[in-house]
Amino acid sequence: MKFEKREILLIVGILFIMIGVMALPHMNLIYAVVIAFLLYFAIRVFIGRRKRQIQKEVGQGICAVCGAKVIDDKCPKCDAT
Repeated sequence: MKFEKREILLIVGILFIMIGVMALPHMNLIYAVVIAFLLYFAIRVFIGRRKRQIQKEVGQGICAVCGAKVIDDKCPKCDAT
């Protein structure tokens, strides 16, 4: 299982949140672990949906000259001339 740097940072951040939740009064370890797992998977789902949304919006890419969305490997503004 290969982790990217941002994945490791997310796991470390969730662990710190779990430790902080355990410091609350009347909070057992199992509750802190469940909250940490739910938070981790909620963030993963959010990031996955956001990536798909960006990929759908960008499509084939963005023109480096004018910033328009590339359609059929051509820029509608720059290649129109």
